[in-house]
Amino acid sequence: MYRILFLFMASLISAQSYRFVYEYKMKPDTGKKDSLVTDYMNLDTDGTKSYFYNAVKYERDSAYSVDKSYPALLKGKHYDRNLSYVIEKDYAKKTISFYDKFKNVSLVTADNEAPKWTIENEFKTINAMKCQKAVSEYKGRKWEAWFSKEVPVNDGPYKFTGLPGLVVMIKDSENDHVFDLIQIKKIKTAAAFIPKNNKQMTNAEYRKIMNNYRFSPVEDIAGMSIDSKAGKMEMQLKDGYVAQFDYNELKKSGAKMDDVIAHHLRLTNNPIEKE
Repeated sequence: MYRILFLFMASLISAQSYRFVYEYKMKPDTGKKDSLVTDYMNLDTDGTKSYFYNAVKYERDSAYSVDKSYPALLKGKHYDRNLSYVIEKDYAKKTISFYDKFKNVSLVTADNEAPKWTIENEFKTINAMKCQKAVSEYKGRKWEAWFSKEVPVNDGPYKFTGLPGLVVMIKDSENDHVFDLIQIKKIKTAAAFIPKNNKQMTNAEYRKIMNNYRFSPVEDIAGMSIDSKAGKMEMQLKDGYVAQFDYNELKKSGAKMDDVIAHHLRLTNNPIEKE
């Protein structure tokens, strides 16, 4: 980590783009607090804008954009369905754009409400970086962040921005959502797949749509592949998400098969932003 920081500081003059990789642990079910999802999110920045997105989804989308191979898409790595969004921050304009997809419609919300931080006189070392504590009440949760001025990027995972340094670790008071910085690396350019022709809506409208969502085979499924010998079934939804199922277990569910699939594809009832 020392070498990474040295290279980072030395290359600031040449305006390099960087990727900060965060391990993200979330508890998706309020009724089952021992449930836990671990995924990996990228924060790419070029000093003017940043993009926060799921690392595996980006790999899948990148590969599919090259060869348009549907079988390869089905066999690719998997990520949690709740983490399909992209967040774009414009540092100069101080704007936050949240992109997601609902069925086959691309959505975008503008959210310029950045966290209001209280910086505390408490320090500790995380991954060889000297960090300082900050707290905030944001979007219905109490947050504890540790940021480092050794990395002069006033940004962090998700919508967490505005501190005088990079957010190295942040968690809510209930430990339902925890982000830990695990890697820093140089990249050629900071760019994610920002969809075109997005439908603009408010954050409240977006939350209402997601809260009212119920899985429907007719409305949601775009394609399906069954390998009966291997006992696997892969399903692509219209929003681009690909799910994998144990086909033999699904057959045992009989008439309740749709309910089993719907349970597997349910969205979180414990979102990072509370109502």
